[in-house]
Amino acid sequence: MATYASIKYDMDLSSSATGAGALTLLSTQTASSSATLSFTSGIDSTYKEYIFKIINIHPATNAVGFLFNVSIDSGSNYNVTKTTTAWVSYHKEADTAQGINYQSDYDSAQATGFQNLQFPTISNDNDSGFSGTLHLFNPSSTTFVKHFMTRCNSIVGQSDDDTPYSEDYYVAGYANSTSAVDAIQFKMSSGNIDAGVIKMYGVS
Repeated sequence: MATYASIKYDMDLSSSATGAGALTLLSTQTASSSATLSFTSGIDSTYKEYIFKIINIHPATNAVGFLFNVSIDSGSNYNVTKTTTAWVSYHKEADTAQGINYQSDYDSAQATGFQNLQFPTISNDNDSGFSGTLHLFNPSSTTFVKHFMTRCNSIVGQSDDDTPYSEDYYVAGYANSTSAVDAIQFKMSSGNIDAGVIKMYGVS
């Protein structure tokens, strides 16, 4: 039977290893008091999976969420019907509270609006921020719906005088359309994206 040690030291985990997909950086969007960050090119049939790395997003407004939606018309509209589920784990710095909760207020059931990727309590303090990853699968399919999943983390609860805590947020679901998804947009639930970077990769 294979052991952890043999797997760890014997398996080649380079991008050329069988089953290990290489990441190709396709586009980078950098926020500077930006209302939205949008990727309107490069999402096509070249790759079956796209990964978006969300790096050190800082909101201009306190106590806001971070949202996304997809488009099937090259970014003219971001209103694709989605069904999603969302849950969160959290732990306060002072160790006064922690937990794991299903977020029924922030999932979607055949809704066209923007989906929360983080509970709307992200702080705009300078020692706060938000980072995460979104996976979008086979967006160019014209046969099947488009699955996605995200995991994101933020530091929240500072500017409202609450004890700071780490919040790890999970969202998964599907865009319920058999039309090809060819654009994606990110934004805060209120106010601008003060700073931060989002990188789009294709997985081969």
